[in-house]
Amino acid sequence: MSTALLNIGFGNTVVSGRVIAIVTPGSAPMKRLKEDAKEGKRLVDATQGRRTRSIIIMDSNHVILSAIQAETISQRFVTGVEFREEKKKT
Repeated sequence: MSTALLNIGFGNTVVSGRVIAIVTPGSAPMKRLKEDAKEGKRLVDATQGRRTRSIIIMDSNHVILSAIQAETISQRFVTGVEFREEKKKT
């Protein structure tokens, strides 16, 4: 049984099958989500001290911060899914 990992930058990966959403951190609701996760000890900071450019919401209710653009992570996510499907067909 193989598990696909999604690179979220600087050597950090998450299990792609558990990702619910990849969002940008600029809006007020996303800032509240980040603060609520921090208070609930569900926040994982994977920015390596850099500016937060995307927020990844997991099915375990954890919130992960990344310094990689949300669009870039989304492309990696979609490409990984397409790659797995093509691999299964052959």
